[in-house]
Amino acid sequence: MKRPFFWLVIIITSLIFGCDEQDAIIKRPNVLFISIDDLRTALGVYDDPIAISPHIDKIASEGITFRDAFCQSAVCAPSRASLMTGVRPDATRVWHLGDKFREINPDAVTMPQYFSKFGYHTINLGKIFHNYMPDSISWDEPDLRPSRYLKKDWLKRDGETFYISEEVHKSQVIKRDSLLKLRPIRYADGWNTGPAWEAADVHDTMYYDGAQNELTKKTLTRLAKSDKPFYMGLGYFRPHLPFAVPKRYWDMYDREKMPLAHNPDIPEGAALHTMNSMYELRHYDGFNHIGHPTSDFVMSEDTARILRQGYYASVSYVDALIGDIVDHLKKLDIYDNTIIVIWGDHGWKLGDHNSWGKMTNYNIDLQVPIIIRAPDQKNRGSQTHALTELVDLFPTVCDLAGINIPDYMQGVSLTPLIDNPEADWKTAAFSQFHRRPKVSADGKRYMGYSINTKKYHYIEWYTWDDELKTRRDLKYVELFDRVEDPHETRSIADDIGSTDIRRELSAQLERGWRRALPL
Repeated sequence: MKRPFFWLVIIITSLIFGCDEQDAIIKRPNVLFISIDDLRTALGVYDDPIAISPHIDKIASEGITFRDAFCQSAVCAPSRASLMTGVRPDATRVWHLGDKFREINPDAVTMPQYFSKFGYHTINLGKIFHNYMPDSISWDEPDLRPSRYLKKDWLKRDGETFYISEEVHKSQVIKRDSLLKLRPIRYADGWNTGPAWEAADVHDTMYYDGAQNELTKKTLTRLAKSDKPFYMGLGYFRPHLPFAVPKRYWDMYDREKMPLAHNPDIPEGAALHTMNSMYELRHYDGFNHIGHPTSDFVMSEDTARILRQGYYASVSYVDALIGDIVDHLKKLDIYDNTIIVIWGDHGWKLGDHNSWGKMTNYNIDLQVPIIIRAPDQKNRGSQTHALTELVDLFPTVCDLAGINIPDYMQGVSLTPLIDNPEADWKTAAFSQFHRRPKVSADGKRYMGYSINTKKYHYIEWYTWDDELKTRRDLKYVELFDRVEDPHETRSIADDIGSTDIRRELSAQLERGWRRALPL
C-alpha cells in the first residue's frame, strides 16, 4: 500500500521550492527499529497483569498494537534473519543458532541495506541480527558500542554477558580461559558464564543496555543535524538471560506475590522431542543440574519466583530506557517524523510447560509483541487481532516510508491494518522449528511446521535430512484449540471428531503462506 498523502506533500513541496529528487528523499521519515531480545507479550498493553511497562504502553497508545503476531522460528538466529531479509526460514536456510545468514546468503539484501538505496543513513546499536553477527554490510555505521566496552578481549562479546560484580567478572575470565582451551570458537566468545541474575544498586547506565542508551542519544543528536533521514536499528539485550538489571527494577515487583505459570505441565500428549532441553538456563551458575522438561524435574517455587521477578524487572528496565529515548527524540524535535517499531524476536517460557527459555513450536514461544507508531497514522491507540508475522515488518516499514516494496517479500505490508484494524486479513500464520539431535530428548532430528489460524494451532513434525536440507517422514501431529485452550495444555489431535479438522489444517499448511495472504 502506498501513502498518497505523503507523496502529495513531496510533489507539492518540489513544485513550490524547485526541489530535486534528492531533496524529496530527504523528506522521508526517520526509522527507529527497536528489538527487545526474548520479549514475550509481557507488556501492559497486552493485558499482562504483572508487567510494569508505562513507556512502551504510551507508545502503543499513539500507535497500533498487533495482538496476534507470530515469529517464524522461536530462536534468535532464524527469527532475526527472516525478519531482516523479509523471507522465511526455509528461504534463508537459517534454521538454528549456529546458522550464519550472511555465509549462507552472501548476496542477501537486508532491510537497512535496502533503505540505504533510498537515501537513508543506517546505524546499528546493539542486537539486531543474532549475536555476534553485526553484519557490517548492512550498515553505514555498524555495531556502535559504548567506549568502555571497546576492549580488545571484548570485541566478540555480547552485551548480555556483563555483570557489575567484580567477583563474577574474575570468575568469567577463569572459566573463559578454560573453555577456549577446549574449543577456541564459542558462543559469546566464551563470556556467557555467571549467575542467572544480578540486582546491583547502580544507575541505569552501569549495565550495558543503559550505557548503550547514552550512546544512542548522542548518536540521535548527531543524526538530527543531518539532511538525510536515518534508519537506526536499536537492539536491547534484556530480558535475555542473565536477568542482570539495576535493583530498583527488581524492587518494582513483590517476589512473594509473583504468580507462577498458568500451564506448568508439558502439553498432554506431547512427544519428547517437542520440548526444548533448557540448555540455555542450564549454562548458568547453579542450574547445571536441571533436567529435561519431560523428566521428573520441577523448579522449586522460590527459584521460579526469582526467575520470573528477574524477567519482569528486565522488561521494566528496557521499558524505562525506551522512555528515555522517546524523551530525547522529542527534545530533538524529530519524534513526530520518526517511524517507531518495537518488536520481540520470539517468546520465552517462564515455567510454562515445565520449561524455561524458548525453542519450541508452542505459542508461548511463537507469539511476539509488535507495536508501530507512524507519523501520519490514523486510529492512534488502536489494536488489531488480525494474524500477523514478523516477516511482515520489512514490507511494512518500506510502505510507511514511501519506499517501493521488493517483489520477493514473503510477508505483506501491515499498513491496511494500521488504517483499518478490523480489515479482513491473513487466514493463517506460519512458523517452524528445527530440533537437533544433541538437544532432542530422543536424540533424533526433526523439523516441525506450525500453522496458527484464529481457532486452531496445528503442528506437523517430520524427520529431517540435514545433508539435503529436506523433510522426510511425517512422525507426529499436534492440534490445539486456541479458543478453548489458549495455554495449550492438551493436544486434541487424537480426539474423536478431530479427523476432519486435522485434514483441513494439514492441507492449509501444505498450501503455504501465499494462499493465506489477504485478498
